[in-house]
Amino acid sequence: MMVDLGAFSDEKFDAKKWINMAVKSRHPQDALEKHLVDLEMKLQLMSEEISASLEEQSAAAILRVPRATRDVIRIRDDAVSLRSSISSILGKIKQAEGSAADSIAALAKVDTVKFRMEAAYKTLQDAAGLTQLSSTVEDVFASGDLPRAAETLANMRHCLSAVGEVAEFANIRKQLEVLEDRLEAMVQPRLTDALSNRKVEVAQEMRGILVRIGRFQSLEVYYTKVHLKSIKQLWDVFESRQRSNKLATEKNDGERLASLNEFQSNHSALSLLSWLPSFYDELLFYLEQEWKWCTIAFPDDYKTLIPKLVIETMLAIKPSFISRINLATGDAVPETKALAKGILDLLSGDMPKGIKIDSKHLDAMIELHNVTCTFARNIQHLCSESEMQVLLDTMKAVYSPFETFKQKYGKMERAILASEIGKLDLRGAVTRGVGAQGIELSETVRRMEESIPQVILLLEAAVERCINFTGGSEADELIASLDDIMLQYISMLNETLKSLRAVCGVDNTFDSAKRESGLDKKEGAHNPRKPDLISNEEEWSIVQGALQILTVADCLTSRSSVFEASLRANLSGLSTSLVVSVFGVDQNQRKLSIDDENANAKLDVKAALDMATVRLFDAPEKARKLSYLLEQSKDPRFHALPLASQRVAAFAETVNELVYDVLISKVRQRLSDLSRMPIWSSAEETSAFHLPSFSAYPQSYVTSVGEYLLTLPQQLEPLAEGISSDDANTDEAQFFATEWMFKVAEGATAIYIEQLRGIQYITDRGAQQLSVDIEYLANVLSALSVPIPPILSTFQTCLSTPRDQLRDLIKSDSGTQLDLSTANLICKMRRLNLDQ
Repeated sequence: MMVDLGAFSDEKFDAKKWINMAVKSRHPQDALEKHLVDLEMKLQLMSEEISASLEEQSAAAILRVPRATRDVIRIRDDAVSLRSSISSILGKIKQAEGSAADSIAALAKVDTVKFRMEAAYKTLQDAAGLTQLSSTVEDVFASGDLPRAAETLANMRHCLSAVGEVAEFANIRKQLEVLEDRLEAMVQPRLTDALSNRKVEVAQEMRGILVRIGRFQSLEVYYTKVHLKSIKQLWDVFESRQRSNKLATEKNDGERLASLNEFQSNHSALSLLSWLPSFYDELLFYLEQEWKWCTIAFPDDYKTLIPKLVIETMLAIKPSFISRINLATGDAVPETKALAKGILDLLSGDMPKGIKIDSKHLDAMIELHNVTCTFARNIQHLCSESEMQVLLDTMKAVYSPFETFKQKYGKMERAILASEIGKLDLRGAVTRGVGAQGIELSETVRRMEESIPQVILLLEAAVERCINFTGGSEADELIASLDDIMLQYISMLNETLKSLRAVCGVDNTFDSAKRESGLDKKEGAHNPRKPDLISNEEEWSIVQGALQILTVADCLTSRSSVFEASLRANLSGLSTSLVVSVFGVDQNQRKLSIDDENANAKLDVKAALDMATVRLFDAPEKARKLSYLLEQSKDPRFHALPLASQRVAAFAETVNELVYDVLISKVRQRLSDLSRMPIWSSAEETSAFHLPSFSAYPQSYVTSVGEYLLTLPQQLEPLAEGISSDDANTDEAQFFATEWMFKVAEGATAIYIEQLRGIQYITDRGAQQLSVDIEYLANVLSALSVPIPPILSTFQTCLSTPRDQLRDLIKSDSGTQLDLSTANLICKMRRLNLDQ
């Protein structure tokens, strides 16, 4: 049996627990007493062994103490001796430091004097050399050795910089400038010939001369000048072909007077769109050949020479390019093509009336721009080895002819959309006479509903044009244009709604709050339609047409919401593509740092130099505003079209008001004279027989209203079915129909109650008849599951109660069953004083 002594060292050692554990670990066949005896014996033996070991080790430790004491004393003596030696050394170092400082100061003064003497010697040498060079420079020029002349002039400039601003050498400084210009003039013809005939060695030699005299910029100028002439010839081919077409047209016509019109109609046979790709291809091929040659002739400069050539080329052809773009856009539309005018002329407003900017104008420009984008990508690939700023300037130059148009993009888009919106015909049918309003209403509503997807398609096309033409850099102008156009369109819808009120016969109604509360005091003045002149079928056709207007509001709300969500998605996508422009670039690393939620990403800026980035790179303020807009678009609560969203909601409310007015108009007609009906104040007729003094049947005015309310659900069913195009919307459609049913029923009840309040006096006979009428209306409301208002129940109860029992009924009720204010009003109608 092994005994573990580790548990004895634990501070929380429990002897009883340890013994119990030892007992549990015994073999089942061993006796408990024998096991405990063996355990005690082992513990005693181990205790004796531990005591003996401890005694032995203690004795050995005591013997080692004197030896350790002697070692400590020896080490202390050595430390004292070492401290004394170090103090002596430090004293000697301080003495040496004092004498050395004086020596170093003296040496510094000597070195300064030596440096000044050497500088003076060199200056004297340079001055002497400058004088000698000035006297011999003409001989060097006369020899025709241009490299030697360049070296001489370089030495003269070095000497002048060494002697500084000395009055004696002012003439030599002027002479040097004249000589440098003279040498450059001698280099120019040789360099031009070398560039034109691709003489590598001569070009390199001339380049070295210009660099030696600090005229490297002249190399760029001469290189650009030589090649720009050839490129201009490529560009002028278009106009030469146009002139050829014009001459051919004049010759074939035989009449110079008619040739101009014929040319204007046929000169687009060679359109800019068909010619521009070939020009770009030839120009790109030319530049590629120059790039290859420059890598050999100017291995240190080709990365700047070719981009410089592209920049100067685009700068030279830019005015002509803009003019050609303008005319090419005009060719897209026959009216502007006939006048030889373009989009810039349309924007200036100097055009005949009736000729407006069209989407085809901008589409034609976008096609030209797409061709230029392809060329720009090729140029970017060709000049990919150039520095970032050089490449950026080159790309800006390529896109520069379109910048004039991009700056006016917002104005163009507004004009296009306004023109397209103006073409919509929302009132397709002319105003019709009595009996045909339903046809006019149905036709107008159909056109309103069909116009909504057309407008959304126009807006979507505008978004696509903005992205294709500006890369999204004019997103703020786009949003402003879309918002304005939506407001214009909704205003057209509202104007149409106002005209439809007259068609529906509800153009003189009070505001909705008064209608719902029943505050109308002159119901007869509400509806100008004559009930006798309009058939029942025509009335229901007007009701059905008015209900269809709800689909217009629903379609506008849903379509505008979907479009706005799509617009937010497009803006959110632009926030990634335009991130280079928005956040800036590290010019040293040519990398862009992006703060991302998950990680810090790195984008290659050169790969992201699209048209929008190029535009925004040097427009930090515009980039900042655009960045804020794009960041906002990521929020689902963001309204890309804030004003339009509000107007859409207001339009839906206006539609609801119109539909409500139409649905409730028949009720107003039937109840308009209710409070003034003579039956309420009619006296009881005397008869020899005991007959009822009132009709047991409700009167025609209330049965007409009841029948109308009971028929209304059938009119709502087609509309509900149109909304519920699938099973998922069935519940929504059912709720829609029920909501309108309740709204009309409650409105009719409110009007009825208000008319009842207007009765000044009612006899017992009138009270009994009115009670029957109210009971009928209450049954209709119950059939429609519309709760009966307490006021109406109070009228019914108080009017059906005999006059001599009414006082007791009211006093016995504590307000739980009757509306006390209404009950008091009924007492006044029946000439009953409750105080008696």
